[in-house]
Amino acid sequence: MRIIRDTAFMDPADRGAAAAIGNFDGVHIGHQSVIGLMREAADQLDAPTGIMTFEPHPREFFGRGDKPFRLMNAEAKANRLAKLGVETLYEVPFNAALASLTPREFAQKIIVDQLGLVHVVVGSDFCFGKDRKGTVQDLQQFGEDMGFGVTIAPLIAVETANVSSTAIRQALTDGKPRDAAAMLGHWHRIEGEVIRGDQRGRDLGYPTANMSISGLHRPKFGVYAVKVDVLSGPYEGTYDGAASIGVRPMFGENVPNCETFIFDFKGDLYGTHLSVALVEFLRPEMKFDSLEALITQMDADCDEACDILTDVR
Repeated sequence: MRIIRDTAFMDPADRGAAAAIGNFDGVHIGHQSVIGLMREAADQLDAPTGIMTFEPHPREFFGRGDKPFRLMNAEAKANRLAKLGVETLYEVPFNAALASLTPREFAQKIIVDQLGLVHVVVGSDFCFGKDRKGTVQDLQQFGEDMGFGVTIAPLIAVETANVSSTAIRQALTDGKPRDAAAMLGHWHRIEGEVIRGDQRGRDLGYPTANMSISGLHRPKFGVYAVKVDVLSGPYEGTYDGAASIGVRPMFGENVPNCETFIFDFKGDLYGTHLSVALVEFLRPEMKFDSLEALITQMDADCDEACDILTDVR
């Protein structure tokens, strides 16, 4: 998949796509429905497939004091979209100039002049332009005026709720990764580079791969059964494991992170990139009376995770 970050200076060969537009945080089944409609339009028009999204996320840009909310960082989103067969990802820079465009200016300057899109697909709740005043009906009218097609995708629902990034965040906050996965259409994953920690796990007999969760929505703190994809380096592959997400209360005040113990693994993962899929919440974080009690619980956590992951692909 080709990723274009400087959309102000486009190669003519990258213009003329049919593209789905949105933030696509989580790339959930609602997003996948939008992408499917985009692919149908691209086939009919014999056009390349594309996704138009924004970096940083508009909520990050406006800095409303929200808690970290993203389900995916930009790297994880690109990885997921590539797996769906998207040919081009347009990461439009979200800045003051873009935020000030009226809905009509957005359609003309971004969709037509910069990207040269021949067809766009959006969800029925899509809003755009200054103060989010543009509606899907406005977009359809602009398409007629400016010469690009528009498809409006309906909202998708599952048994538990309408599918949305907000509903997925709530499921993760509640420690229900399987509910989140039902809406996502895939396991919720934390992706990023393995960084150096305090190496306490090694001393306890449980060496862990540490990853930052800065900027991401925080799932319920505690221990999870996880599937681990090593995305780079000599140990590429898929493994089972147990991960602790939180502040490590046994060892004082700490910045929240994700620490993953990979079963039956020996090797140096520093600097490599992991994708850690949350499968089952096992227990909340807790402070133990002794390191021996902590190790006993970790043994039990890993045994439980092994049992859960036996039939998980």
